[in-house]
Amino acid sequence: MRRKVTIVGAGQTGATLAHWLALRGDVDIVLYDIVEGMPQGKALDLQEAMPIIGSDARIVGTNGWEETANSDIVVITSGLPRKPGMSRDDLLKVNAEIVGSCTKEVTTRSPNSILILLTNPLDAMCHVALHVSGFEPRRVFGQAGILDTARFRTFLALEANASVTDVNAYVLGGHGDDMVPLLGSTNIGGVPVEKLIPAERLAAIVERTRKGGGEIVSLLKTGSAYYAPSAALAQMIDAVLNDRKRILPCSVYTGKNGGGYGIDDLYLGLPAVIGASGVEKIVSVELTPAEREALHRSAESVRNLVEALKGFDPPLLPRN
Repeated sequence: MRRKVTIVGAGQTGATLAHWLALRGDVDIVLYDIVEGMPQGKALDLQEAMPIIGSDARIVGTNGWEETANSDIVVITSGLPRKPGMSRDDLLKVNAEIVGSCTKEVTTRSPNSILILLTNPLDAMCHVALHVSGFEPRRVFGQAGILDTARFRTFLALEANASVTDVNAYVLGGHGDDMVPLLGSTNIGGVPVEKLIPAERLAAIVERTRKGGGEIVSLLKTGSAYYAPSAALAQMIDAVLNDRKRILPCSVYTGKNGGGYGIDDLYLGLPAVIGASGVEKIVSVELTPAEREALHRSAESVRNLVEALKGFDPPLLPRN
């Protein structure tokens, strides 16, 4: 039986994700957007490319929610894009309202689906989707760490003049400026990165990674990154559809035991096993004392956003 993936938001990221998924040839894709004609036009254009690339994917564009019914996976990309000079935190209220509304619509029609979030500020938006959907936390998670890690690996490979496939690294924490690249465990072909790249250059690469999204926003001026974020989403979807048990850094819910990191009841970027049921477990990796301290600082930044959502009138998350 063919699987069904709904993409909420047919902008650059959503449409590019549809492109990545269509290359698979084994899924049905629904591209939803509120802009009349836009998702239909993009879906038709992409459908007409299928004979050229030899894919049997079926792509439908719609302005209605009924076409999304019985989806296996729903990806929410809708939200106000970040503009030059705007922080992810500035997006908090408006995007929480958008994510909440979209989550209610899709989960009503696809109650057995898995939700993957992209909308910023990502970790806080996962809390909104979890609350509105009423799903188990394993079925609600977000794309962040894969993208941040990919940027980190890219910059390291360029600096070391090495293949990116040989760069092994993780970036954890909130999807924001206080994300935590794990230098202590980063290596290139098994060689510790500190032996290949001088300390001052590593510090510059860490900073560039943290500002990676803003760098692209400042260059584009009228939008934000979409190729790499959508490729990361496609990797997560593949892990679910094929039950790959991939260990991927995602925004996942830590639960009561803190996921082994001492951080309770919070969505945060951590390595997790992703399979057919969603988040199957959080993987605990060894951190240096400085990395653990930085991860907890990052967690507090996310927690502050979650508390802010509770403080709006009306609150966008239930108050304690």
